[in-house]
Amino acid sequence: MINFRLVRHLWLFLAVAEEGHFGRAAKRLGMSQPPLTEQIQVLEQALKVKLFERGRKGATLTPVGAAILPAVRKFAEQLGRLELAVQEAISGSTGVLSIGAISSAMVDTLPALIDELGKRFPQLTVSVTEIDSVEAIPALQRGDIDMAFARLEGDFGPSIGALPLRQDRLAVALPKTHKFAGMPRVRLASLAEEPFVIFARAVSPTYFDSLVATCRAAGFSPRILHEVRTVASQVAFVGCGQGIALIPSSLKKAAPDSVVVRPLKEAVNVITTTVAWSTTRKSPAVEAAIEILSSHLASAVKPRSARRPA
Repeated sequence: MINFRLVRHLWLFLAVAEEGHFGRAAKRLGMSQPPLTEQIQVLEQALKVKLFERGRKGATLTPVGAAILPAVRKFAEQLGRLELAVQEAISGSTGVLSIGAISSAMVDTLPALIDELGKRFPQLTVSVTEIDSVEAIPALQRGDIDMAFARLEGDFGPSIGALPLRQDRLAVALPKTHKFAGMPRVRLASLAEEPFVIFARAVSPTYFDSLVATCRAAGFSPRILHEVRTVASQVAFVGCGQGIALIPSSLKKAAPDSVVVRPLKEAVNVITTTVAWSTTRKSPAVEAAIEILSSHLASAVKPRSARRPA
């Protein structure tokens, strides 16, 4: 247990030693001289040594006082660093922010967020780990990560906060030689007999279930030929003639020449990235990150009346 009274006495000792005068030390400490003199006497009695020789010109250290001065000065410096570390921890400006993220979020969401956090908290270290969406909530609940960026949707209970960040229109990826490849839009029901390459349920149950539910709403259950771990893998399998895939339309730009991406006639939106965090652990860095993300969302969604006519 820390003896705070001794800490204070040592702090007073250091001031007198550095000033060489009780009056000047008292002024530096913002106190009157008699209480300072009394506290130094208490310290001497506790240590059973004499620390200062008092004289007309001031106070000089005894050999014992001079011997302990370097250790006391080092101790004071360590206390100063401790106080700074505590204040930085309280403000969230230091330490480690651990983020688990799916690969797409690492590309389109995290760079800007990490850059902004770095400006606000220069001493903060951000550690990013790639995860599957299915791992996000358990990792948050265990405290393995502070924030998760994944394909998540729904109510996760009072201990988990969540904010959908990105959604996209659903499109279909087809081999270049497919009979529907030349169509400007593809009706979902027309894909009922096609073999599907789908995002694995073991990786993202929410995303898998939403795709299957979308197909069922169109009157069929998808005939799943392959389950893969990433959207990029879906596109790659399609390029190899292993079926078709329902993917976010923004992935069109990443499709190789062997794959065409066509929008669906139906307007089907899917959540592609949600940020989630624990509500039971307070973290200034997490709170700042949520504030930044919320601000970006608000600026991205402008009222129609504020937009200029085309």
